[in-house]
Amino acid sequence: MRGLGYAAAIMMMAAATPSMAQEPVRLHAAGSLRGALTEVVKGFEAETGLKVEAKYGPSGLLRKEISDGAKAGVFASANMEHPAALTKDGKSGPVSMFARNRLCALVKPGLAVTPATLLDKMLDPAIKLGTSTPKADPSGDYAFESFEKAEKIKAGTAEALKKKALQLTGGPDSPPPPKDRSVYGVVVAEGKADIFLTYCTNAVVAKRENPGQEIVALPEELAVGADYGLTVMKDASANDRKLADYILSSKGQSVLASHGFAPPN
Repeated sequence: MRGLGYAAAIMMMAAATPSMAQEPVRLHAAGSLRGALTEVVKGFEAETGLKVEAKYGPSGLLRKEISDGAKAGVFASANMEHPAALTKDGKSGPVSMFARNRLCALVKPGLAVTPATLLDKMLDPAIKLGTSTPKADPSGDYAFESFEKAEKIKAGTAEALKKKALQLTGGPDSPPPPKDRSVYGVVVAEGKADIFLTYCTNAVVAKRENPGQEIVALPEELAVGADYGLTVMKDASANDRKLADYILSSKGQSVLASHGFAPPN
């Protein structure tokens, strides 16, 4: 009887193994990482035979979902604060910076803007200035950080820019972004914004889809860098951790670089 019981246990374990192996690797990642991490995931899946279930969106909203109990393995954020909040709450391990980005201005066709004239153009009452939504999406936080820098150039500028900024994307009530196009290129193409402050990597994609749009670098006095942080949930599987390691590896970093992201150091 003991032998039969042992054999039955082995059979049950064998039957359970395939379903365990099929458990997807779960990735929650900032929307600005969609292009790069989609390519990283393809390489990871080809190399490991594992399947990845990825969800992209504003980092702040993803962090809230995870805090509220959403099943996640790896969280790749467009800032360090959101993953650090999960670590502080005991939901994830340490945070690793894995990429860097910058803020750029995406400008509608025909509007003459240079780094030197960008601030004046953004302050022009006739110009529609677009940003993402602060707190929900780090891109919006970085844009407002740039406005604070403008205050050092001219008093009252920060408040004026914050008041006129149209928070068009990244918020809980924002329209869902199109699946096959850059949302930033779309809002500029549709005339909802004449100038939109977004990540430079996003601006490159938008310009590729809308060749008439222009990318203008922020002048040094307004420049803002974006640090991207990655953390693994405390209850993550070994396969989830493999994906995190792959993103941090030379292979993952090479793909991120090819999409315009700078290395963490």
